[in-house]
Amino acid sequence: MLQLAATEIEREAAAKEVEKQNYLAEHCPPLSLPGSMQELQELCKKLHAKIESVDEERYDTEVKLQKTNKELEDLSQKLFDLRGKFKRPPLRRVRMSADAMLRALLGSKHKVCMDLRANLKQVKKEDTEKEKDLRDVGDWRKNIEEKSGMEGRKKMFEAGES
Repeated sequence: MLQLAATEIEREAAAKEVEKQNYLAEHCPPLSLPGSMQELQELCKKLHAKIESVDEERYDTEVKLQKTNKELEDLSQKLFDLRGKFKRPPLRRVRMSADAMLRALLGSKHKVCMDLRANLKQVKKEDTEKEKDLRDVGDWRKNIEEKSGMEGRKKMFEAGES
């Protein structure tokens, strides 16, 4: 079984080689180098002309390929839009006041002012008894500064003696 497979592979390889030789003989005629310099220059000109025509064809096919790829992308985007499933672009955070947003959306029709602080009432602050007591006691920092250090202790000692 393995011998049959090996011979079949050899036959296929030989057939490919023969096909390759036939193709090259058909499309690439054998190269005959001319003896004179002028004939050689004419051969070079012919080869350059063939190269230019092949490059033009290659460029044309590349442009067609790019155009069809672009059309495919557009059609696939339309398909996603029609289905309703499309990738959401990443949103950027925009700092905008409510007035600016309404102006951007409504344009010149925007008359309403959205300044919420302007509509607030001002309330007078009434003094409560607790706040009065705190003011009467005074600043607690002054008491601590007076008692700290040697002078404060001296005063406390003298106050204790009398």
